[in-house]
Amino acid sequence: MSLAKIFDQYPDRRYIMFGGKGGLGKTTFSAATSYYLAKKGKKVLVFSVDPQASLTDIFQRDIFGKGPTEIIPNLYAQEIDADHRVKEYQDEIRQKIRTMYGMEEIPEEIESYIQAAAAEPAMEESAIFDEVVDIVVKGGYDYYVYDLVPLGHALYYLSMASVYDAWIGKITGLRQQMREYDQVAAVIQREKELDEDAILNELLYIKDRINKSSGILTDKAKTAFFFVVAAEEMVIRDTVKAADLFAKFDVPLSGYIINRVLPSELKHQNIPEYLKNRILMQEHYLEVIDKEFQGQILASVPEMERDVTGLEMIDKMARAMFGDF
Repeated sequence: MSLAKIFDQYPDRRYIMFGGKGGLGKTTFSAATSYYLAKKGKKVLVFSVDPQASLTDIFQRDIFGKGPTEIIPNLYAQEIDADHRVKEYQDEIRQKIRTMYGMEEIPEEIESYIQAAAAEPAMEESAIFDEVVDIVVKGGYDYYVYDLVPLGHALYYLSMASVYDAWIGKITGLRQQMREYDQVAAVIQREKELDEDAILNELLYIKDRINKSSGILTDKAKTAFFFVVAAEEMVIRDTVKAADLFAKFDVPLSGYIINRVLPSELKHQNIPEYLKNRILMQEHYLEVIDKEFQGQILASVPEMERDVTGLEMIDKMARAMFGDF
C-alpha cells in the first residue's frame, strides 16, 4: 500500500492529519498533501493548530490570522490567531457579566481575574481548539488537512471531550435532583434556577462542539491519521509510545511516513567519514522501523537539498510522497 493508494482507496477520509515529534516535517507534509489534493481537483483547506506553525513560511505568504487564504486554485491555508480568539473570549465574558448583573463597568477585581485567566497556557490551546471546531462545523471543503501540534498537545485535545463529559454529567445529575423541589420553590429560587440552567445549557453547547471535533479524530470512515517518523532511535521509541496512546483514544491510524532519508548510494562515493557513519546508522534504524511498523510504511521521503519553502519545493515534496501526478 502506498500513500497515493490510501487516498484513492478511501475517498471518504476527508480529515487528514500528520502527527509526530516536533521538527520531523509534519507541517511540510501537511502543505505537500494539500497541494497534491488540490492539483487532483479537490477543494482543500490546510490549517495549523500549532501556535508555532510555519505555513506562512512554507507557502511564502502572510496568512497568519487572515482566515482561509487561497494559495493556488482549490488550495486554501489558514493559521489561527489564538491571541485574537482569547480577546474575543474576554469581551464575551465582560458582556455576559454586564447583562446578567446589570453592570455598566466591570469591577476591577473581576477584570483582573479575566486578564489573569487569559494568560493561562490552557487558554491558548482552548482558543485554538474552538477555532478548529468553527472551521469543521462551517464546512465548504472536500478535504481538511490538520497541521497538528506536537503529540502531547494533540492528546490534550482528544482528552478534552471526556473531561467535559464527566464534568457536565455531574452538573446534569445535580440539576435533576434540584428539579424535585421546583414546585415548592419560591419565585427567587426559580429565577436562580433559570440562571443555573443557562449555565448548564452553555456547558452542553460547548460539549457538543468539542464532541463534534473530537468525534472526527476517532472516525475511522472519515479520518486518516499518519505518523511521521525518522531513522533515529529516540524518534522511533517516542513514535511507538505515541501510537499506543493514540490507540487508547481510538484514533484511526492509517500508516507511517519516513522522512529525511539519506540516499544509501552515497556511502560508495567519496564522502566524509561522519556522513558514511550516518548512512550506516540510518540503514540500521530503517530495518528497525520496517520491523516495528511492518506493512504500515506508506512512503519513504528523501532528505531534500534545501528547505521546503515555496511552491516549487512543495511540488517536489508532494511528488516524493505520492509519485507523479
